[in-house]
Amino acid sequence: MQEKDYMALALKEAEKAFLKDEVPVGAVLVDNATGKVIAKAHNKTEHGFDPTAHAEINLIKKASKKLSSKRLWNTTLYVSLEPCTMCAAAISFARIEKLVIAASDEKGGAILNGVKFFESKTCHFKPEVISGVLAEESSALLKNFFKNKRQ
Repeated sequence: MQEKDYMALALKEAEKAFLKDEVPVGAVLVDNATGKVIAKAHNKTEHGFDPTAHAEINLIKKASKKLSSKRLWNTTLYVSLEPCTMCAAAISFARIEKLVIAASDEKGGAILNGVKFFESKTCHFKPEVISGVLAEESSALLKNFFKNKRQ
């Protein structure tokens, strides 16, 4: 599979969140050696009453439990929206090797925008970052979600 294929899986997770009236963000973690999907997740902050239940955090918890490890070496995280500061820190602590982002987030993002967490002196581990994979599709889903909220 290619990056677009994995990101399409992350977007399917985002669609699940959309249908549950959650901000539509999805994430997929892939083993770099085998190409197998380790875990998938989406936002669950609203219905879980948990402000930390972002797609990336949910995914890291699932994958760490599945692999019995707090370190997720040799993995790639595909996420439909640029991670916030909390999620960027979690990605760093988990030692995820590569981060692929669909849409950037000028307001809440912390990788390409905002605090640019991975550029900080306090960041312990910086993954390779690629952005813009299926960005239009992710942006359209997010815009549709918030448009529906305003109506």
